[in-house]
Amino acid sequence: MLDRKVLHFLAPTIQSIALRLLALGLKADHVTWIGFIVGVSSVPMIVFGQMEWALAMILLNRFSDGIDGAMARQSQPTDRGAFLDITLDFLFYSAVPLAFALANPAENALAAAILIYSFVGTGCSFLAFAILAEKRGLSSAIYPRKGFYYLGGLTEATETIFVFVLMCLMPHWFAMLALGFAALCAITTVTRITAAYQVFNK
Repeated sequence: MLDRKVLHFLAPTIQSIALRLLALGLKADHVTWIGFIVGVSSVPMIVFGQMEWALAMILLNRFSDGIDGAMARQSQPTDRGAFLDITLDFLFYSAVPLAFALANPAENALAAAILIYSFVGTGCSFLAFAILAEKRGLSSAIYPRKGFYYLGGLTEATETIFVFVLMCLMPHWFAMLALGFAALCAITTVTRITAAYQVFNK
């Protein structure tokens, strides 16, 4: 829901960094992998209670996610890059609640499982829509420069990272935050299914 506004606000900074990295010989895929490794490094930090470091790694991961896209658009976007971007994003998203479950199984495991299940709903509805949109030759008017049809929703990357930040700042509230966000993800899934019925019924 907030992705477009955040991307627009950060675009000048991201663009500048992307051009500098390209000048150094780095490619978009390199940044995608580096960002993923940085992001999942938050898992052991969460498990061992190093929340400040975990928060830093999560934010760096998201920043790199914007940079790799800008680098791809400045050079030559590839199907491989689009595949890596979405695959590693979903793996990272699931890793964070898993880390909280490992940190405190008794209090967090059930809520983490429900949140990860809700991510399956948002992820499947997102990808299924993108596949069929590609088949029909549809393109997104809101995100025209994405490597695939980007169907928005109530819970997008910005909202997800915001909740992860709250979890790191208030780990004792993890279960409540996870269940609340899972409910929002469920709404997103339902709205995407509804949109698919309307678009693909034509």
